[in-house]
Amino acid sequence: MADFFRRVEKKYVINKSQYEALQKAMQDKMVEDEHGKSTIYNVYYDTEQYDLIKHSISKPIFKDKVRIRSYNAPTQNSKVYLEIKRKYDGIVSKRRIQTSLETFYESFKSPKETAKGQVEKELTYYFKHYHLIPTMFLSYERNAYYEKGNSDFRITFDTNIIARDYDLQMEKGNYGTVILGKDNYVMEIKTLGAMPIWFVHLLDELNIYPAGFSKYGEAYQELILKENSMKEVI
Repeated sequence: MADFFRRVEKKYVINKSQYEALQKAMQDKMVEDEHGKSTIYNVYYDTEQYDLIKHSISKPIFKDKVRIRSYNAPTQNSKVYLEIKRKYDGIVSKRRIQTSLETFYESFKSPKETAKGQVEKELTYYFKHYHLIPTMFLSYERNAYYEKGNSDFRITFDTNIIARDYDLQMEKGNYGTVILGKDNYVMEIKTLGAMPIWFVHLLDELNIYPAGFSKYGEAYQELILKENSMKEVI
């Protein structure tokens, strides 16, 4: 099964008091989506030299990432999503297939030219062309909502962002280095059009402004670049 998404995404880093004020103001206007409250598990795939994330954090007009995602702690038989996330000139598109973790390991350990469907063919190409390997585990607690009567306007709040560059299997559990703690949140606005005017006024009232924050980018800089810098000093 393949899914396609295309939308504008804006990110904001907010504190606990701003989060609580937003939650209160949203009570009558937003409802939880199908996943509601969940702990999201991701493993990002990249080249051995981290070429994809290096390119991404250079702020190009086009960038992409490849990851596998579960919406709670997975087992070998759990439903997971293998995704290509692309951003071009501010527009985000996501192409993904749904599979089991066991099937993913079997299929993409040595990807072959037997993929079915356009998205699976694209993913197979990425794995073969870039020689992708697992490079970063990332998890976070997420609350996800959409506007009543307008499912095209969505908001997610992510907190307790944890990363590690070892034990790169989601089923091994949720542990590592805290990249963003529980007193701060990454809020993402996801929409096909303009934000509702009530929400624009709310952001202005709470002094909330856009702030670029890539979870994989932050983890790469914290766990890879800093560690390499320390080794060079030693």
